[in-house]
Amino acid sequence: MKSPLIDRRDFLRAAGVTFLSALAPRALAATLDADAVFATAYQQRSGAYGVAILSEAGRILHTVDLPDRGHDIAFDPVSGRSVAFARQPGTFAVVFDPKGRAAPLTIQSVAGRHFFGHGVFSPDGALLYATENDFENAAGMVGVYDARANFERIGEFPTHGVGPHELLLLDDGRTIAIANGGIETHPDFGRAKLNIPTMKPSFVLADRTTGELIERHELPAELHKLSIRHMDIDAAGTVWFGCQNEGPASERPALVGRAVRGKELQLVEMPEKVLSGFRNYIGSVAANRQAGTVAVTSPQGNCLVVMDAASGAVVSATALTEVCGLAPDHAGFMATTGTGAVIEPDGTASQDDDRVWDNHVLRIAPAV
Repeated sequence: MKSPLIDRRDFLRAAGVTFLSALAPRALAATLDADAVFATAYQQRSGAYGVAILSEAGRILHTVDLPDRGHDIAFDPVSGRSVAFARQPGTFAVVFDPKGRAAPLTIQSVAGRHFFGHGVFSPDGALLYATENDFENAAGMVGVYDARANFERIGEFPTHGVGPHELLLLDDGRTIAIANGGIETHPDFGRAKLNIPTMKPSFVLADRTTGELIERHELPAELHKLSIRHMDIDAAGTVWFGCQNEGPASERPALVGRAVRGKELQLVEMPEKVLSGFRNYIGSVAANRQAGTVAVTSPQGNCLVVMDAASGAVVSATALTEVCGLAPDHAGFMATTGTGAVIEPDGTASQDDDRVWDNHVLRIAPAV
């Protein structure tokens, strides 16, 4: 039974944006320290872009302007800073303090490169790694940035594939997992896919300190149009990945898979009704280590599916219009949609009539 004293989540829901935006910086920082908070890129109905820091109840605590459309966000728990990456083929990344204590810093990609929308910090927060495109050579790269020197770009190493998208740091703190989507693009052609007949998606493990290739795995040849895009890591250290099929719409390949170091990739079988509901597109993947579950979304198929991490069995499938963003929250998941909705794990939804949320949402503070 709920205590008669109102809890923080209920309070934030009742207080709303007006109250939170009126908080002094110190009070806002205290609010952010007290609860799980989340960050997501958005577009306003007016056309402006930004990043919002959300409470567990889906209320906006703080916003940061972006010069164009954002994609995903990296968070460094050591410094407390976050980085919002431009959507492919964007050339900016914005470093910001979720608590609003410092002015944002914009990073520009170097000549011949653009960002793919994802990045990750080293465990000590000293370095930022970002997936990038060497577009003249159709080669994926990981750009390395010195987070302690205004994010100066200090190096790069290959992703050993084409069209890298998300990258993750494994629990050993040294190995980086990279999803090479296999799709060649060039900024002169916008987001056009230039090599669909010959694309070769791959899953790569690389040493972040040397850039050396550790492992590289491809899907079977008949699935070469199955682009590996997004990933997360469960409590057992298994990397779960979601795919987007570039083949005919009539095809129904498995879209979710698991990667374990030293083993071949394993695609997860699902009931036909669930698989068909994805419409060949997985938009986001999130693991809840506390609950032992993994969730995937399809904004094309308007569905959110939760699986048991141990068995891969489907636990639930929920219809949600344009759902894409996912982040673990207590024993469930927070989800965001392209219609401006934020859905809590218990199904409670809040609606922002001025903003539509972009593809990803990241938890940047632990739940209590």
